[in-house]
Amino acid sequence: MTGAVIGGVPAAGADVRLRGRTFGPDRPVVMAVVNRTPDSFYAPARHDEAGADAAVARAVEEGADVVDLGGVRAGRGPRVDAAEEIARVVPLVERVRARHPDLLVSVDTWRSEVARAAALAGADLLNDTWAGHDPHLVEVAAEFGIGVVCSHTGGARPRTDPLRVEYPRSDPGVGGPGDPREPLDGVVDDVVRVLAAAAARAVGLGIDSASVLVDPTHDFGKNTWHSLHLVRRTQALVALGYPVLVALSRKDFVGETLDLPPDERLEGTLAATSVAAWLGARVFRAHDVRATRRTLDMVAAVRGDAVPARAVRGLA
Repeated sequence: MTGAVIGGVPAAGADVRLRGRTFGPDRPVVMAVVNRTPDSFYAPARHDEAGADAAVARAVEEGADVVDLGGVRAGRGPRVDAAEEIARVVPLVERVRARHPDLLVSVDTWRSEVARAAALAGADLLNDTWAGHDPHLVEVAAEFGIGVVCSHTGGARPRTDPLRVEYPRSDPGVGGPGDPREPLDGVVDDVVRVLAAAAARAVGLGIDSASVLVDPTHDFGKNTWHSLHLVRRTQALVALGYPVLVALSRKDFVGETLDLPPDERLEGTLAATSVAAWLGARVFRAHDVRATRRTLDMVAAVRGDAVPARAVRGLA
């Protein structure tokens, strides 16, 4: 029934399973962003060592299920080699594991050597946001029996920005030459094809399919029209049968749509989050944990996947 519509409500996406814990439709998964970087695009996400510890504690208090720890800015910036990335991230993994034993730990990296060090330190998930640029990263996840995020970047290399990105048209009769809104279903077709192949490889290596997350990776190798269309076509990704992760938080496609800087993109982020959740996405990478937790819990209740925390109106 994955991807189907039942009684007007899209079917729930696949369950998520990490470190033996299973999250069903009644518990959308909030993944808190905690960056050990001085140059993240969103200033409040830039943390030194002490700031990162405090950010993790705050994320736990606000309802995060997972923390995603990163040591390198996704976009262009000063070079950070693998040794420096490990120095930024791995001690933080160790501290989180010691101080918050029930919290799931993800590490955002595209390097297999960083992934291995993180796995040895106790990471539960490897968030490969650069689409298998290092083909050995997924092998590390399989070796340690942990989860992996399969992403799509349209062939872009790590830490590069998209420029005049194009995807083959599904319907050559739609749109016209130079129309930036087209091809739209072409990007969906490419995302589905790439993610299906990457997820199949992960499962073939022995990773539990419920621990293989697929991420359309909005903004990476995409323009704003592409990212908007991928939100409205979330069901096409849910239909793959793997848990869908979306990283929408304060991204450029939200900012360009509303003509707002990163620090004013919360409402737009939550609107896109609600749509993706309604359509079956299961994991949500977010800077604003409390707002995202409340938004997702409300969507789950409206969908009928979860019950209200309290329901006494008209009953007492």
